[in-house]
Amino acid sequence: MTGKSKASGVVLYGSLLAFIAFAAYVLYLNQEVFYTAHDRSEFIFGTPFFHTLMSKPFGLMRYVGAWLTQLFVEPELGSAVLVAIWVLIFCVGAKAFRLQGSASALMLLPVACLLTSMVDLGYWVYISPVRGYWFSQSVGYLAMLLLLWAARSTPRKWHLAWYLLGVCTYPLLGWFALLFLACLILFGKPSWRELLGIILLIAITSICHTQLFSYLRADDVEMAGFPRFVTPIDNTPRLSLPFWVLGVISVLIPFGKKLADTPLTSYLLPLTSCIAGIIFTSSLMYYDKNYIDEMRMVRLACNDNWKEVLTMAEENKKPTSTMMFLKNIALMNEGGLLDRSFKLGNDATDIYNPDSVHVSLLDIASPLVYYNYGMMNEAIRLSYENAIQAGFSPFYLKMLARCALACGDQKLMERYTTLIHKMPFYGNWQPAPVTEKVKELQKSYPDEITGVERSDSYLVNSISLWYKSDSKVASEQALLYAMLRCDSRRFWESLRSFVRLHMNEVFPLHAQEAYILFMDKSPEKKRMMIPVNQAIYERYKQFWKVLEEKAQPGKTVYTLGEEMRKEFGDTYWWYNVFGRKPISINGNISHEVAS
Repeated sequence: MTGKSKASGVVLYGSLLAFIAFAAYVLYLNQEVFYTAHDRSEFIFGTPFFHTLMSKPFGLMRYVGAWLTQLFVEPELGSAVLVAIWVLIFCVGAKAFRLQGSASALMLLPVACLLTSMVDLGYWVYISPVRGYWFSQSVGYLAMLLLLWAARSTPRKWHLAWYLLGVCTYPLLGWFALLFLACLILFGKPSWRELLGIILLIAITSICHTQLFSYLRADDVEMAGFPRFVTPIDNTPRLSLPFWVLGVISVLIPFGKKLADTPLTSYLLPLTSCIAGIIFTSSLMYYDKNYIDEMRMVRLACNDNWKEVLTMAEENKKPTSTMMFLKNIALMNEGGLLDRSFKLGNDATDIYNPDSVHVSLLDIASPLVYYNYGMMNEAIRLSYENAIQAGFSPFYLKMLARCALACGDQKLMERYTTLIHKMPFYGNWQPAPVTEKVKELQKSYPDEITGVERSDSYLVNSISLWYKSDSKVASEQALLYAMLRCDSRRFWESLRSFVRLHMNEVFPLHAQEAYILFMDKSPEKKRMMIPVNQAIYERYKQFWKVLEEKAQPGKTVYTLGEEMRKEFGDTYWWYNVFGRKPISINGNISHEVAS
């Protein structure tokens, strides 16, 4: 028996260590996600924010969760606190459910559900309306287990008082109060008289709660605190699955612990629990390299760390729209915009978004992009619009403070920084000085609110109109974005302005490539005669020669583009032909090359 007990203990602790290692790896992969969670989560120190949350059931848990989420400003610290809560859940749960020996491994399953809920959100991290989500569920579940442990430690005759307490704590614990009642009823096996009293008690309390929260929608009262991922245009029920599973597992654990009574299952139960938890989390976890790189690039750009932004752009061969815009801003600040932009890629790939959530550059980084292009009114407006839905998080408060500083409104800037200083780890934060590039663009751009489109094309179209400015920085941007539009008419207008303002300077590589292409293909008569590098012109002829050789009937534009990318993917010509919607060689929209 002693040998079997030792073997059982080895299996148990081996399973626990395996799950801990898996959880640590998952948390490590999502460090940028956790930082973004803090950056896009609202927590405003003061009684108005506290009372706003407390006016709804589950408000206290949301408030605690919102405060703890700010610890993700240092992702390692926030992750450590989260792990500490889960360790407490494992230990307290084993006591509350009276799990001994190998049966205690069953508590890995609730922890796996909570871990999954942290890493399955995807792009909902930018638009989620659930306040305090990142910690509130773990804290709420821990509070429920503490209540259950306390209730089961008292004589059975006191259970009715615990039922009453569970009902009364609904405004604080929300759906976890209902879970507490369900678990206690199953464990306590009340008589039919007690059940009748419980039903009557719940009915009376429900009526009282309905009157108390009559000013709220039914969705905010029923199953309060149960995460629902719904906006006026998006709905992802899949993300609620970990919490449904958490509730079901909590109710079924008393039945599962009986499996550990036999010698064979005492070995299998820890292994099965560990494997089931790992499979559950792995199958629902959202992970995409661009998703992580995007978050890191936004973080670096917020700190004006443009060199690191360029380093990331060099490593990523298929950037998203957000990464493309931030890369071009980095080149504007570090130099080489028209020599390196297309080498690093402007063919924005679609984001991996299995939930079809309506998320774009607008939600991810538009205020930051508008700010760096000197378009302050648009940056301010977007910050407010997004903050109204997702909350006045550190990201939007910092952007508003930077915009106020750029507009010369010192008092308004101080109001924003005062709010930021009350957040953990932001006591000495101050907006970075406005760069000369931003000042120059701000002066050259007629910053009038003309309506902010919900598309990336609005930025491209707006900036391509800056060719009328006398700013060298603005003329460079106008030329680049005219090239991105593949608009020959606007290209010639932008090129004239660029040449006039950059007289006696080296003609940039990508500008030469675009000049050769539009001289060859565009029908305009009013052109400019500018000398170009002969080697670039020879490569242009080689581009069309190779294209004609590779273009075969039935071959898709995508396949042809990928073949051409290997040799010419660093040129403007490749972008012009392949970097947009599928276009046939004859210029018609098509998915196949014309025969």
